[in-house]
Amino acid sequence: MKKTYGSAAEALDGLLHDGMFIAAGGFGLCGIPELLLDAIKDAGTKDLTFASNNAGVDDFGIGILLQTRQVKKMISSYVGENAEFMRQYLSGELELEFNPQGTLAERMRAGGAGIPGFFTKTGVGTVIAEGKMEKQFPTGPDGAMEDYIMEEGIFADLAIVKAWKADETGNLVFRKTARNFNVPAATCGKICVAEVEEIVPTGSLDPDAIHLPGIYVHRIIQGDHEKRIEQRTVREA
Repeated sequence: MKKTYGSAAEALDGLLHDGMFIAAGGFGLCGIPELLLDAIKDAGTKDLTFASNNAGVDDFGIGILLQTRQVKKMISSYVGENAEFMRQYLSGELELEFNPQGTLAERMRAGGAGIPGFFTKTGVGTVIAEGKMEKQFPTGPDGAMEDYIMEEGIFADLAIVKAWKADETGNLVFRKTARNFNVPAATCGKICVAEVEEIVPTGSLDPDAIHLPGIYVHRIIQGDHEKRIEQRTVREA
């Protein structure tokens, strides 16, 4: 099956529709599927729900779709570096479902593993627990009962991720922090589209170096990527 496409627009052809749910990889400004996000912006697809750790910054990452009002809801754990994200949320223009960072990653991983729900202690006794099923388990000292809340797995219409290398069958290798959310995000989409810095011949990747098997990846593009620094701090000359 052909997985390699010539551009982000070609790779997304036939997949986009208004109101869809997209899981996006990336952590801060690292490992953001920037070319695919640009193509979604150009396609004009609207009323989107995104599950992503954060929304990039105002002019990069999901931030570009917030500027064009194409995003209806964010499922995220961090909003601090995106002024437009905060403005839309505080003004009631954007729905926001806050998730603890580990919970969000596990919700994606669970969806990719076909697990519709799981219990966690994270968020018990806080606003995170409001409206969620609670249950006790004997996990405390000497088997004491402890409170847990149930979180739902994420099952997205589409996953978009950014990797360092891919082979022609879709096996992916990520670099460092880009591995945090890209791997679980990739697994929880019905269709996964990956953009990479380099596509190498099948068989040339060390099997032990592959972070995501190609069975999860349906379409691949290669492109040039911008390496941004989120915050630059230097001493005075």
